[in-house]
Amino acid sequence: MPAKGQAQWQGDLRSGSGTFTAGDSISGEYSFKSRFEDGPGANPEQLIAAAHASCFSMALSNMLAEAGSPPESVTTDATVTLRIVDGAPTITTIALSTVGRVPGIDDATFQEHARSAKEGCPVSRALAGVGEITLDAKLEG
Repeated sequence: MPAKGQAQWQGDLRSGSGTFTAGDSISGEYSFKSRFEDGPGANPEQLIAAAHASCFSMALSNMLAEAGSPPESVTTDATVTLRIVDGAPTITTIALSTVGRVPGIDDATFQEHARSAKEGCPVSRALAGVGEITLDAKLEG
């Protein structure tokens, strides 16, 4: 099933602004300031972070359930770092931090499934060109 997003930009890079939509329920505004100066609005890296956190959480939940340990919850934060590399803005790292509530599972098994989810979720695979994707996984409860 194809997923769709749309963005519109008006004006030049520094003084222009844009809007985006993703599916039927997500929309926002973005600008140079929201991307490079921590100004108000969203930016593409935040959307990548949300997509990665969502995909990872779903993949981990599925793997745990298929192994006979369905989670009560999986909460994931993703931090996408944008730096200038060779004169161009580049996503250099993505840090995933996840907390799972999974009754009846030990930490080693949880860590194994978390690593597999990190490597196997579709967004992780799409972002394979990012220099480093890290994972901090904690089993709660």
